[in-house]
Amino acid sequence: MTKKANLRRYAQAVFELAVSRNEIDRWQADLQKITAVAQDKAFVAALESPKIRLEDKVKALSERLAGINPLALNLAGLLTARAIFSMAGALAEDYRLLVNKHRGIEQAEVVTAVPLDDADTKMMVARLSSMSGKKIVLKAEVDSSMLGGVVARMGGKLLDGSTRSKLAALKNRLSSAG
Repeated sequence: MTKKANLRRYAQAVFELAVSRNEIDRWQADLQKITAVAQDKAFVAALESPKIRLEDKVKALSERLAGINPLALNLAGLLTARAIFSMAGALAEDYRLLVNKHRGIEQAEVVTAVPLDDADTKMMVARLSSMSGKKIVLKAEVDSSMLGGVVARMGGKLLDGSTRSKLAALKNRLSSAG
């Protein structure tokens, strides 16, 4: 099984544990702390080195992650033992997606030619929310190479309302009509 599939299984198991113990937010915070430690390349290299004993790695983790849930510390130890601690961020992201799904939240990525102001953002959130039936968390990006319009990605769907795609559709209609 691939490492990414293992991470999804771990995230699912952590999520189920967090729900059963009513600790969803605590686990999310602990996973963010683990992810922050995983950003330290030299530390991760030591954790994933076969030359260092696992006991020493776990001790170092305990020191760096002092104060987190003991079960979260065990998860960090498991990731270390499997030499995949560097992928802690991906596990945290999978967990976040499960939490969002549980809470009825959908993340939408919107690309526009110009930055959205507050009114446009609220309107975009309202429209996407009515389309999906979920609460929307919007991540807006600006792509100055776009002619205009909006491209949105949400729930594995691409909604292309860009001027470029509208012009291409018009061109196809005109060429097939004539």
